[in-house]
Amino acid sequence: MKKCVFLMLVFGLSTTMMRAQLQTPEPSPLGKVEQRIGLVDISVEYSRPGKKGRVIFGDVVPFDQVWRTGANAATKITFSDDVNFGGAEVKKGTYAMLTKPGKKTWSVMLYPHNSTNYGTYLESDVQPITVSTESIEMPKETDVESFMIGFDGMNNHGGTLYLLWERTYVPVEIKVNTDKAVEANIAKVMEGPAARDYYSAASYYYAEKKDMKKALEWINTSIEKGYERYWVLRTKSLIQAELGDKKGAIETATKSLEMATKDEDTAYIKMNEASIAEWKKM
Repeated sequence: MKKCVFLMLVFGLSTTMMRAQLQTPEPSPLGKVEQRIGLVDISVEYSRPGKKGRVIFGDVVPFDQVWRTGANAATKITFSDDVNFGGAEVKKGTYAMLTKPGKKTWSVMLYPHNSTNYGTYLESDVQPITVSTESIEMPKETDVESFMIGFDGMNNHGGTLYLLWERTYVPVEIKVNTDKAVEANIAKVMEGPAARDYYSAASYYYAEKKDMKKALEWINTSIEKGYERYWVLRTKSLIQAELGDKKGAIETATKSLEMATKDEDTAYIKMNEASIAEWKKM
């Protein structure tokens, strides 16, 4: 009986201690950035150390030595589909992203992610995907306190992943094969498309300046199937203008303007008015 009571007391004490564990902020807090480029989702999970009055590159982070690209665990980057990363073809998946800073040139290395300990990758026989990029020294007034990873300059076909700390900016160009993915989606959807699908396909073809005749065919089908909206007519007018049919473009834009006015959509009213005025001059 005494033994049972003793065990209960020990269990109760250990449970209380577990509950009472003190939580304090991490010196290098976790960060996560997510970005869609084209149809590819990219996420980066990393720690964000602070400058704290120190000289970072060439001192705290030595040149020509592998860096975990942050602090604590190895930085993790995930691609939902294949990408071109700094000129190298990278399959979809999750990778540990390590770097080797240089005074001017950096190496960025991607290892298949299997551990949070960055030292594991240095000791492995796995050859990483390695790309080189030139770092950029930012103006003197720029002094980034906390290490950051972000994205910039996105369009349908690519963007830039960058590392930024202190006054050092390190860009890596990412390219995605959006056209191939969209064409595959169009082919699949067009096996039994709805009116809105025809509009989406036409809009993409117009935006990418592909086959305008096909775009016009699709958007007409969308309208015939009952998807006559002022934004659809707006896109049709732009396609007609691209094909050189300014008269038809003006007629379609005028109808779009009337519908947008009725719906009090100021943005579409202004866009249509501007286009009609421009096309009338031609």
